[in-house]
Amino acid sequence: MQLEHSGLQQEQALCGSADDASPDYRASPCINVCVMNAASGLCDGCLRTLDEIAAWSCASDEQKRGIWQHIQRRRAAA
Repeated sequence: MQLEHSGLQQEQALCGSADDASPDYRASPCINVCVMNAASGLCDGCLRTLDEIAAWSCASDEQKRGIWQHIQRRRAAA
């Protein structure tokens, strides 16, 4: 149930509301389920690598957009 809800939270942060003209890529993908998966090297909660997590606070909007795009591809492949 938590993972289902967390995916919704990520999607809402990325897509925003129906009234928004563009997604908010600046919103952190973190959903407070911080468990690194040793096999995949990704956080089970947000699907980011340790490098992506560490870089987030200093990342430019363009870099954050790129990280979100990686997350979307990872989610689609799962």
